[in-house]
Amino acid sequence: MSSRALLFLLWLHVALGQTLLQRGPRPIAPDLEGDLLFLLDSSGSVSYYEFSRVKEFIADLLRPFAFGPHDVQTGVVHISTTPTMEFPFDRYLSTGAVQHAIRSIQQVMGDTNTGKALSFAKDMLFSGKAGARADVPKVMVWVTDGFSTDDISQPMQLLKDMGVTVFIVSTGRGNYLELSAAASQPPEKHLHFVDVDDLTIITKELRDSIAGVIQAKRLRATDISTSSFRLIWPKFLTRETGYYVLEYAPTGDPRRKLTKQLTGDHTSFLVSNLVPQTTYEVALIPESNERYMPPQTTRVTTLEEPISPARVLISDSRPHSIRVSWAPTPDSVSSYQVLYGPLPGNAVKLVEVDGSLNSTILDDLTANTTYLVTVSAIYKSGKEKALSAKACTAEENSRIKHLRFEDLSPTTVKASWEPADGSVLGYRVRCRRQAGSSTLLSVSPQIHSVLLSDLAEGSTNKVCVKPVYRNQQGKGVCRMVHKQPASAVGSYRHRQRA
Repeated sequence: MSSRALLFLLWLHVALGQTLLQRGPRPIAPDLEGDLLFLLDSSGSVSYYEFSRVKEFIADLLRPFAFGPHDVQTGVVHISTTPTMEFPFDRYLSTGAVQHAIRSIQQVMGDTNTGKALSFAKDMLFSGKAGARADVPKVMVWVTDGFSTDDISQPMQLLKDMGVTVFIVSTGRGNYLELSAAASQPPEKHLHFVDVDDLTIITKELRDSIAGVIQAKRLRATDISTSSFRLIWPKFLTRETGYYVLEYAPTGDPRRKLTKQLTGDHTSFLVSNLVPQTTYEVALIPESNERYMPPQTTRVTTLEEPISPARVLISDSRPHSIRVSWAPTPDSVSSYQVLYGPLPGNAVKLVEVDGSLNSTILDDLTANTTYLVTVSAIYKSGKEKALSAKACTAEENSRIKHLRFEDLSPTTVKASWEPADGSVLGYRVRCRRQAGSSTLLSVSPQIHSVLLSDLAEGSTNKVCVKPVYRNQQGKGVCRMVHKQPASAVGSYRHRQRA
C-alpha cells in the first residue's frame, strides 16, 4: 500500500472519529419525555475532586437519553451563596452537546444555601423562559454532601406539591431523617447515600427510576405512601375543552370504588385516605367535547405501614443525661413511651412523648452507668410496638474545689480541698519544688488534705490536685505556694492560677 493510501485511511479514521464525537453516543432510552433538573452543590464545602466526580456521574447517568423538544430536556442549577443557572432546559438538545456541557461545568464555591436554590429551581422548572414545558413530567435530582446552611423543608414541599419528583444523592453523611423527608416517597427508592468514589454503583438504578417517571404520555403515580399517592398525567384537556372523571378502588373490590370529577386544567391529583399495603385500580377518563380520548389506567400499591420504632439511637451522652431518638414516626402512632432504668436494677422511670416527635432527653441520671432504654409506640389502633437499646452515661469529669494551704512551718504546708463530684476513685497531688525534687502523691477518695514538706525557704512551688475516675483523670486545679524566708514578717502569700 502506498504512503498516499495510508495517509487517506488515517484521515478517514480521524474524520469518522470526530463525526461520532460530535454526534455523541447513540441514545438507547426511547419514549421518554420530561424536564430533568440537576441541583448541584457547588459550594465551598465540596472539594474540587468531589465536584469532578459528580460531573462524571451525571454525564454517565444521562448518556442513554434522547434530548429534544419532544424528548428529554435537562438543566443545571448551582447551590451557592446565590443560586445560579448553568444552562436552561432548551439550550442543549443533543446527547453530544449535553455531555460536553456537563463536563464543562465550573464550580462556583460560596455558601451552601440550598433553600434559596430550591426556590430558584421551582421557578426554573415551571418557567417558559428557562425552556420548561407545561405538559411534561418534572424531575429534580439534588446532589449534595448532606449539608445546608438554610431551611429546605418548605421550598422542597412546595416543589413536590407542584408534582415534581425529587431524587436525592448524598455523598456525605447528612441527616437521614431530614433527607428522607425531603425526597419523594418512598425514600428507599428516591434517596441514595453513597461515597463519591462509588457513585457508579447507583447509576443504573437511578437512571431506571428517572425513566419510570418520565415515560411519555401516560398516567403514573408518585409520592406513594401508606395512605396516599399523587397521580400525574400529561395535559390532555383544558378547562374549556372538557373535564376528567377519576375512578379508583381496591383490586377485586369494585363496591368500594370512589369517583372524583376534575376540571380540564388538572394534570395531577393527590389521592388520600387509603388503606396501607393495598393495590388500587385507577382510571382517568378524559371527557372531551371535541374528540374521543381513551381512558388512562394504572395500578398503584400503597406502602406497608412502617413499624415504629424500627431504630433507636442513643446520642449526646453526658454524666447525668442522654438523648434518645427513634425512627420512623408514622401518623398512625399517637404517642411514645420511654422506659429506662439502670442495669442491674429494678428501678424504672417512664417518659411520655407526643407521637409527632422523634427524640427526648433523659436527665437526672447517674454518671458512668449503663441503662436499658425501651421505646414503645402506642398506635391509634391500640396496638403497641417496642424496641430497646442500652445506653451508657459518661464519666463524671469534675475538678476539685477550693484548693487552699495552711503554713505549718517555714518548710511545710498543709494542702486541703473540697471533694470533687461523682464516683471519685482517689486524688493525685503533685508538688513541683523550685529547689529540690518533685513529688507525686496518690490518696484515697476519703482523704482531702496532705502535708507537703521540704519546701525551701524563700522558694516558689507549684501544687496541683486532680480527681481520678474509673477511665480518666478529672480536671486539675493548680496553685503557687511562696515560702517566705524565716526572717520575713507577715503571712505567706498565695496566688492562684487556673
